[in-house]
Amino acid sequence: MNPVRCFAILLLLVPAVLRADVRLPAVISNHMVLQRDAVVPIWGWADPGEKITVGFAGQTRTAVAAADGAWRVALDPQRASGTGATLTIAGKNQITIDDVLVGEVWLGSGQSNMAMTVARSLEPEREAAAANFSRIRFFKETSAAAASPQSIGKGEWVVCSPQTTPASSAVLYFFGRELHQKLGVPVGLINSSVGGTPIESWIAPEAQRAQAELKPFFEAAQAEAAAIASPTARKKYEADLAAWEAGQSAAKATKKKAAKKPQDPAEVAARKVDVGGLFNGKIAPLIPYAVRGFLWYQGEANSTPAKVPFYAAQMKLLVTDWRARWGAELPFAWAQLPNFTGAGRDWPALREAQLAALALPRTGMGINLDIGEAADIHPRNKQEAGRRLAFWALGEVYNEKVPATSGPLPAGHEIRGAEIVLRFKHAHGGLVAKDGALRGFEIAGEDRVWRPAQARVAVETVIVASDAVPRPVAARYAWENNPAASLFNGAGLPATPFRTERW
Repeated sequence: MNPVRCFAILLLLVPAVLRADVRLPAVISNHMVLQRDAVVPIWGWADPGEKITVGFAGQTRTAVAAADGAWRVALDPQRASGTGATLTIAGKNQITIDDVLVGEVWLGSGQSNMAMTVARSLEPEREAAAANFSRIRFFKETSAAAASPQSIGKGEWVVCSPQTTPASSAVLYFFGRELHQKLGVPVGLINSSVGGTPIESWIAPEAQRAQAELKPFFEAAQAEAAAIASPTARKKYEADLAAWEAGQSAAKATKKKAAKKPQDPAEVAARKVDVGGLFNGKIAPLIPYAVRGFLWYQGEANSTPAKVPFYAAQMKLLVTDWRARWGAELPFAWAQLPNFTGAGRDWPALREAQLAALALPRTGMGINLDIGEAADIHPRNKQEAGRRLAFWALGEVYNEKVPATSGPLPAGHEIRGAEIVLRFKHAHGGLVAKDGALRGFEIAGEDRVWRPAQARVAVETVIVASDAVPRPVAARYAWENNPAASLFNGAGLPATPFRTERW
């Protein structure tokens, strides 16, 4: 190429290299939903000192990018909108965000049962065909775990339709559909979830390590990691890897399926002690996007005997830390683990930890003891799981009239001779014994041996007794991985498993 021509091209490129365009996080993009009746942050990055002007629905806000390039403005609270509007962000360049609605926004997170799509739920074809709700919008955070907090994120907002709904989170969709139909406003559903992940991946690492209650958790993880990456394990891995590499050539020659590559024990060990990776990669980029509240469906990965003792502290930390980072005591609800025959798992203790977290204000729990599947950790009835969370939100957050905001929860007990009287809240018209008989109640005496108990409903209480326990001191209900749910309230919602003593 002619040197003069080459130099001219370079001169044309210089301004583009020197100028950094205004950038936005992925969640601020076309088709998004802004939270109504709340101050709405809009933020991004530009050149240090660059003036940024944001315009939306008659509001204009300006900011100057800081030394690190970050800028942020706050839009005044707005009412719900009926049609999409345009959001503009202008600096040295201008970005136009189209089809922006104002309504209700919820962030859902957790592991596979939150990630599970409408396509895998009950009657997926019927549900997809009926999903003509253009004012419901989905955003799926698709970024990966990270070693440090990320800012941009990945993903896009899509409009709810028969084509897009099958790939959306089923729990979130069925929750959001209830809200949309009851409230009559746009609904934005942000999904940031990953199958098979433990709760410690979703909480900021510095917050976890500052908790004295979790010190034994980290010590145990460190010891387990050291065992996994031992010299003996390393030697075996190297031998297995050599055999696998040799087998690759043989598999290609015979056109047979190759064996799975062995895992490097050092990498496995690193994951054991790594906490907060998903918070860094998949939650941090969403802060401080204005949301009404949070939904959580997780716990399966923490139900092993080694992990479950820490879940109560982790659950409360998840709620309080996320709220602190969003700067408000936002509503927070979760799906209690349903019935499932999980070998080597302690689901009753995990459910108890989820129940204990209700001590935090503005929290709720969808009780799902009757909609699990004994042989499938991914029950398909996500319609009901979402509906129960929506009942809580509609009743407790929006003050709408609903059949009930929760199934029966324990509210104390009294020992009367050979009987224990169990009190409940959220009875809603009186407690009901499903199929005419209460099952799953047990009582114990001072010997702490649990024995089956006869149980009967007395309006908003349950009275339990056993001829084998003349002087009872404790009672429990549905204390199995896969119990039969028999106690319901008048609204048809099941009671939570519980125990009166923690032995």
